[in-house]
Amino acid sequence: MTTEITTRMTAAAAQEAQAGTATAARAWNHTHVLDLDDFSREEIEIVLDLADRMREILDRRIARVPALRGFTVVNLFYEPSTRTRASFELAGKVLGADVLSLSASTSSVQKGESLIDTVRTMRAMRADAIVIRHAMAGAPYLAATHTDAAIINAGDGSHAHPTQALLDLYTIRRHVGDLAGKRVVMVGDIAHSRVARSDLWGLTTMGADVVVCGPPTLLPRGLRVSDRPAHAESALPPVTIETDADRALEGADVVIALRLQSERQEGGLLPSLHEYAEHYQVTERRLARANPNHLLMHPGPKNEGIEISGPVARGSHSIIEEQVTNGVAVRMALLYLLSGGTEPPGGDAPTRTADGDARR
Repeated sequence: MTTEITTRMTAAAAQEAQAGTATAARAWNHTHVLDLDDFSREEIEIVLDLADRMREILDRRIARVPALRGFTVVNLFYEPSTRTRASFELAGKVLGADVLSLSASTSSVQKGESLIDTVRTMRAMRADAIVIRHAMAGAPYLAATHTDAAIINAGDGSHAHPTQALLDLYTIRRHVGDLAGKRVVMVGDIAHSRVARSDLWGLTTMGADVVVCGPPTLLPRGLRVSDRPAHAESALPPVTIETDADRALEGADVVIALRLQSERQEGGLLPSLHEYAEHYQVTERRLARANPNHLLMHPGPKNEGIEISGPVARGSHSIIEEQVTNGVAVRMALLYLLSGGTEPPGGDAPTRTADGDARR
């Protein structure tokens, strides 16, 4: 298969791929992917550029390459997931990796095994990368301090979801090009959204003008500069805060609707879901205020009729399904980068040490 794929590439394309990989090797310094607050613009662009090549692989009739042959990926999910878990499984398998998926409900976690013990056990089984989703914020960070396997944060509590943010950036870039100066509006439960937090870092790093909109009870403390202590002035990226959805959507180039969790009403943060939908649901009427060529996004799963109307979710501006496809490409790019591969995708497998570990 390697010979077949290589022969399909023109000499110019092969040289471009090799040059791109060399650039990535010089600039990529991450052993783990925990959030985007420590990513530079150049590092984000490396991921997005490589995701372009991964999309090309996914679009082939037979979407398989042996780039990660002999590389083992473990999906360790302590929370339910459909899109993220399946996306990582597909990403690893398309690249030829061995993929093992575990859920807390069917593992030794039910017998009291700790996260650290589980991670160490997976590494003892020669896992090269461990993808972790956990209900507790900081769990992937803890795991990263107890293993030399690459840790990828697939969502930790209300803290971060970096791979979702990267696929959002990639999807937007495919439509509008450079994000600098683009007005990106996030509407919904900002305070409890791990997607929103990672998106804030990624979007602002890429130069977008970010507006966050939601009820005051669902906006996190610290976003307003005036609310921050002096030592935390640079702890959060600069954004515009708006509590009126109509004003927020004025001139928007990209609109990201965030899922509203029913427990927010039960926790007394909202009078009712009906009232929330009345004031903050992303509807055709409200989107009429946005840029005529705006993009509509949602990280999923959607609550149609609450944070987003059904016609809008399936309308001509919606790129929600494209986000899902792009998620596989972005996660392929991250797995490849974390494997320490020295050849472009579609070529030989990554250079590996004598005991089988990928070089990182």
